[in-house]
This record gives sequence, structure tokens and C-alpha cells, in this order.
Amino acid sequence: MPELRKVALFTNEYPPNVYGGAGVHVEYLSRALAKILPVEVRCFGDQQVDEPNLKVRGYPRWDAAKEHTDPRFAGALDAFNRSLLMAKDNLDADIVHCHTWYTDMGGLLAGKLWGVPYVLTIHSLEPLRPWKVEQLGNGYHLSSWMERTAIEQAAAVIAVSKETREDVLRLFNIAPERVPVIYNGINPDEYRKTAATNALERYGVDPQRPFVLFVGRITRQKGIIHLVNAIPHLNPDLQVVLCAGAPDTPEIGREMEEGVAAVSAGRPGVIWIREMLARPDVIQFYSHATVFCCPSVYEPFGIINLEAMACETAVVASAVGGIKEVVVPEETGLLVDLQLAPGSFDPQDPQAFSAGLAAGINRVAADPQLAARFGVAGRKRVEAHFSWNAIAQQTVELYRSLL
Repeated sequence: MPELRKVALFTNEYPPNVYGGAGVHVEYLSRALAKILPVEVRCFGDQQVDEPNLKVRGYPRWDAAKEHTDPRFAGALDAFNRSLLMAKDNLDADIVHCHTWYTDMGGLLAGKLWGVPYVLTIHSLEPLRPWKVEQLGNGYHLSSWMERTAIEQAAAVIAVSKETREDVLRLFNIAPERVPVIYNGINPDEYRKTAATNALERYGVDPQRPFVLFVGRITRQKGIIHLVNAIPHLNPDLQVVLCAGAPDTPEIGREMEEGVAAVSAGRPGVIWIREMLARPDVIQFYSHATVFCCPSVYEPFGIINLEAMACETAVVASAVGGIKEVVVPEETGLLVDLQLAPGSFDPQDPQAFSAGLAAGINRVAADPQLAARFGVAGRKRVEAHFSWNAIAQQTVELYRSLL
């Protein structure tokens, strides 16, 4: 078998520009891979890192993408432009590994130009995110085309869960043997329960009172509006902490504003933190939450649940996608059924879904022993199944099989 000398990772997000699970994945995977072989990261931004086995180079935004066109097209056009720049620059890696549609086309082009295999990791799929039309306009059809074209020509497509693998095989023309499953991971040494509470106090959260926590972006995918609509059904003694920013569109931003205002009118203890928190602060919130809620309507994996579980927090989540492979019902948390309306990602009965979230949260919050048992079991599950070093080794074995 030919020697694997070096890998190049193409990604939109890389520290300090991380806003979602894909960015967290690439951050930790790159460092775990760098323990095994040299890694070069090409990413969106102005990053410059030069460590012994890890080089990082940022590619700046193409500002002209917004000129003389529908401004909603800018995201997809800018991604295409940066993918082209990533691909054309001199490459001495044996494998290119791309993350999200933003750089998938970069992998395909680099494979053509430099004669190397490219691999994609699927963190989400454009056909399963139709609400992106609100954000990208017809640019959504360009992002979908880039994703489809790259997936169907890739040497391998890594699915982050079994259900994601089924989605890939159902939606794209690709041979099953080219779609392995390698889970997301977490660093349990970093994500662990802490006694510190200064971050909670800084944002007005009473650490002596129970609270339910949400962490994520304001987007249709994350289902935060359904959690907001559940708040009137929650035990009034329960604080509600929403660490939620970066709305996808002005429309969902206004919907969030109106929803939080409505549910806060007669109910104290609803705390909306709109800024992106530093990781140590987020770990404090996870550590002291009575319940972590993940109400996503689409989630290929749900790394956010691993973060909560690693901090020994019970999870109440929607029973969709890869969440069902992370959260074990009645062992590490509760899953809430989500019946989607045919052909959409809207619950058939949104009120029933919100009520189900509230019932699960109330049940865990009312039973401290149950919450503690879920938390301890969640931590054990993270340690046993989701270490980054094991995931990096599986990924390297896949790379070698493609040379």
C-alpha cells in the first residue's frame, strides 16, 4: 500500500471562526490527525497557523460576490470562489478531505488538478434543508448542485451517523461501499463538569435554581422556535436559558424576538443570551443545567448533545437523525417524537411537539435522581464511544484504503 504522507482539510469554519458543529468537528479532528501525520488546513478567513504537524491558511471573503447581483447569492458565489482558490494553490497532500458544501467543490477541483482522491464528510445535506432558500434565494440551487456533483464523484463520503448514510444513499447516485460511517467526537478532558458559576452569574442566571438550556444558532434546523413555544408549558420554577444567536434570516430573527417577548410577558426567568460564548463559559452552562434541550427538526449527528452529556447533563432531544444514535432513551436522556409533515421539515402538529418537549423537560427537572442518573450515564457513554483519537485513527485507515 502506498505511504500516506500528508492530508489537506478544506473547510469553511476553523478557529476562531467556528459557529456550528462542523467547525467543532474540524478543529478537533485536525489536531487529532496531526498526532499521526502532517495536516494542512485551508479555511475561510484570515487564519495563519504554523505548528510542527499542523499548518492552517485562511482564504478571505470575496467581497465582489455581492456586487451587481441578488445579495442572497453572495454566500454560494463566495464559497465557489474560495473553493477554486483552495484547489488551484500548490498542493502536496495525498488526500483532500472536505467539510460541508462550502468547500466540497474545492475537493473535486483539487482532485482534478492534482490527481489525488478527495473525501467528503457529511455534516448536513442541502436537499434536507429546504428552508435555506430563505437565506440563499436561488443560490440554494447552486449550493445543492455543488454538493451533489462533489458527492457523486468523491472517492469516499463519510456519514456522521447511520441515518445520515441512509440519506446519502437515498438522495445521491453513489455506491454503498463508498459511504462509511465515522461518528463525530468530543474531547472529554475539555468538556467535563465544572463547579465554576461566574459565567452564569454574569448573565443573570441563578445557579441555585434549576434551568433548562439551549445552545445553538437561530435557524429552522435547530428547532428553537418549537422550544420557545414550549415555555408556557414548563414548570414556572424552571429558568429557561437560551444561548442563541446568528439568525439565518431577518425573518426567523423577528420570529424569535416576537416569540421570546410573548412567552416572557408573564413569566420571569427567561434569559436570552445572544452572543457567542467562549467555550469555558458554555461548559459552565452545560455543567449547571438541570436539562439540556435539543429540539432540532434535522440533525445528522448532533455534537451539541455530546457536549452536554460530557458535562454530566441530562438531555431531552427530538428523535431525529443521528441524535437517536447519541442519546439513549431512559439511559442518558429522553427523546421526543417528531412527526414531520410530508415533504417538509415542519412538524405535523407543532403544538404537540412543543408540548412533548415541555413534558420531557418537566419530567427530568422534577426528579433530581433521574437527572443525575442520566448525567452520569451520558458521561460514561461519551468516554466509551466518542473520543477524537479513535475517530482520527478510523479516518486515517480510510485515507490509506483510497491510495
